[in-house]
Amino acid sequence: MTSNLLAQLATESRLSESRRRFLTKSAAGFGGVALSNLVAAAAKPNPVAKAKRVIYLFQSGGPPQHDLFDYKPFLDKVHGKEVPDSVFNGQRLTGMSAGQASFPVARSIFNFKQHGQSGAWISEVMPHLAEVADDICFIKSLHTEAINHDPAITFLQTGFQIAGRPSMGAWMSYGLGSENENLPAFVAMLSGAGGQPLYDRLWGPGFLPSKHQGVRFRSGKDPVLYLNNPDGISDKLRRKTLDDLSKLNGIRQKKVGDPEISTRIAQYEMAYRMQTSVPELTDVSDEPDSTFQLYGEAARKPGTYAYNVLMARRLAERDVRFIQLFHRGWDTHGGLPGQLRARCKDTDQPTAALLKDLKERGLLDDTLVIWGGEFGRTVYCQGDLGQNKYGRDHHPRCFTVWMAGGGVKGGQTYGKTDDYSYNIVEDPVSVHDFHATILHLLGIDHEKLTFKFQGRHYRLTDVHGHVVKPLLT
Repeated sequence: MTSNLLAQLATESRLSESRRRFLTKSAAGFGGVALSNLVAAAAKPNPVAKAKRVIYLFQSGGPPQHDLFDYKPFLDKVHGKEVPDSVFNGQRLTGMSAGQASFPVARSIFNFKQHGQSGAWISEVMPHLAEVADDICFIKSLHTEAINHDPAITFLQTGFQIAGRPSMGAWMSYGLGSENENLPAFVAMLSGAGGQPLYDRLWGPGFLPSKHQGVRFRSGKDPVLYLNNPDGISDKLRRKTLDDLSKLNGIRQKKVGDPEISTRIAQYEMAYRMQTSVPELTDVSDEPDSTFQLYGEAARKPGTYAYNVLMARRLAERDVRFIQLFHRGWDTHGGLPGQLRARCKDTDQPTAALLKDLKERGLLDDTLVIWGGEFGRTVYCQGDLGQNKYGRDHHPRCFTVWMAGGGVKGGQTYGKTDDYSYNIVEDPVSVHDFHATILHLLGIDHEKLTFKFQGRHYRLTDVHGHVVKPLLT
C-alpha cells in the first residue's frame, strides 16, 4: 500500500468524524460498553468452576451402546426373536429399516466384564479403556431429537438441528476467551476415512464474531492452511505488510465501527504468531519413546486418531480452551462386528492413554474429557441376521457417552435403559442437559451465556437444559 493511499484514507477519516461522532461514540460507544459489561457478567466463571478446558473425542456415526458399554444379558435369551411392539411403543424408525418385514433382536457377540472398583461393564473390544474405568462417568441415558446423521451431529455440536448456530467450542471461546495468545482458543482435528461427511460449520462461529471459530489442524507439513509465508516473501516483508494492513483496517474500523474489522486484525496477528507456535506444537520428535508405547506407534503419524489425541494432550498443556477430535467410521448399518473391532483398534489405546497421561501430568483435574457420538444404535438387526453377522440402525432414544476429569465424579454409571437398551427407564439426560452440565463444569451459567442476534438473545441450550448435578464432584 502506498503512503498516498494511507494519507488519503486518514484525511477521509478526519473529515467524516464530525458526522458520525454522535452515532459512533454515543450509540455504538456507550451501547457497546453496556453490552460488553452484560456479556462479561454473564460469562464470568463462578468460584466452583472445576474445568479450564475441554477435550471432546467425537465418534462420528453413532457407536453401538449394546456392544460397548450398555451390557444387556437379557438379549441372549431373546436373540433372533421379534422386538415386541411394547418396546417400540410407536417410536419413529429411519427410512433405511422402517420397511423391513422383520425386526429380530441382535444380541452382542462381544463378551463383557466388570472393571475397577466401580464395576463398570465394558466390552472386550476396549481393553485399554477398561484399565481406567474408575476415572470415567458413563451416561447411559442420553437422548436426542434427531434420527439422521446431519441434524443429530449438528444438534450435539450447536444445540440446534438446523445449521447456522455457533458450535460448542465457539461458545466456550466467546464465554471464556483464550489463555494462550499464540494458539487459537478452539482447535478441531479430523481422522478416519469414509462415513458421514463433516462440515466446517460443525466447528464454526455461527452468528458469533468470527474470531471464535475453530481452527482446523490438518495432517501433512502444513497443519494450518495459508500459515506459512508464500515463496519469495520474507518474514520482514510479511511483518511490514501486516503493520500496513493493520493501519488501514484501523482507519476503516474508526469510520464504520464494524467489530469484524477488529477480528480481522487480531486474526492476522494470531496467524503471524502461529508461524512459530504451530510447528513447535506439531513436532512430536521431542516426545520420549514411552509416549508412543502409551499411545501406540500410530501416534507418530499425522492424520491418525492416535496422533490427534496426542496433539490434544499437547494443546491442553498449552492451555487451549476447546479441543475437538472427530473420528469417522462408526456408522454400523451392516457388518458391525468387523467394523467395530476396527474402530476400537484405532481408538481404544490412545483414548485410555490420554486419560492416563493427563492424570500423570496433573491435568485431568481441570481438563474435561468427553467421548461419544451423535446417537446410538437399534437393538434390532438392520438387514439379515447371521450367527456372527448383524447391523444396527440409528437410535436416538438412548445412547451412551462418557466424561472424565474436570469436576466429573468418576467411577459411576448414570441413567438406566430397559432390557433392550431401547428406552430410558431412569434418569434421562437430554442434549440440552448435557450442554448445561458441560458449561457448569467450566464455571458458566448456561442461562446467562447469551448473544443477541436479529433481535433475540440466543444461547447454546436455547430455552432448555438443566445441570445434571449427580455427575459432579
